[in-house]
Order: sequence, then structure tokens, then C-alpha cells
Amino acid sequence: MSASSNHTLPQSDRSQERGQLRRMRYVSLLEGTTLVTLVFVAVPLKHLGGYPAATAILGPIHGAAFLFYVWMLSQTISAGDWATREIVRMIAAAFIPFGAFANERALKRKEDAMAVTV
Repeated sequence: MSASSNHTLPQSDRSQERGQLRRMRYVSLLEGTTLVTLVFVAVPLKHLGGYPAATAILGPIHGAAFLFYVWMLSQTISAGDWATREIVRMIAAAFIPFGAFANERALKRKEDAMAVTV
């Protein structure tokens, strides 16, 4: 939702959109945490430590978190007025280790900005 159109939504709609942003933040953190753990813990354990079970366990967990992120992203984008750069940022965040944490901060700023207009 762009800042200029926040004031035109009824309060209940803004509250629902803020709730969606909050859920998106949490899912972003979940997906990002599983990605970082997979890349920096499980993969080295597999290749350097000879422990292939690390990726066999964490790989599907991250896969489920990623699918949940994609589903939540589609829900979030369809619920609001999103700039192309914001959509690209949210997509890229799922593929870049630690990107989800930057994405979460950006989503928090957007959520806080919506709270100011309520």
C-alpha cells in the first residue's frame, strides 16, 4: 500500500493490511533463518564434516518455509498497492542469505508508517 493511499482505506482495511504485513515479516524471518542455517551450517556439515544428514533434514524444512514464503508473498502483494521495486526486493530476499532480515526491516517500516496514518 503506498503511503499516499493509506488514508483512503477504512480503518478496518488498514488494520487488516497491517496484520498481513506483520505475518509477512514473521514468515520472512522464518524463511531467512532456514536459508542461513542451510547455507552456513548444513551444507558445510555435509561437505566438510561428512554429515549428509544435515542437508537431508534441513533441506526439506527450508523447502517448506520457502513455499510458505511464496504463498504469503502472493497473499501480501494481492492485498495491497505495492511498487515494483518492493516486489522485486521481497522476491530477491528469498534467494539471498540474510536478505530476509533486511526485508523484515523494510516491512516493519512500512507497517509502522501505516500505524501512523491510522
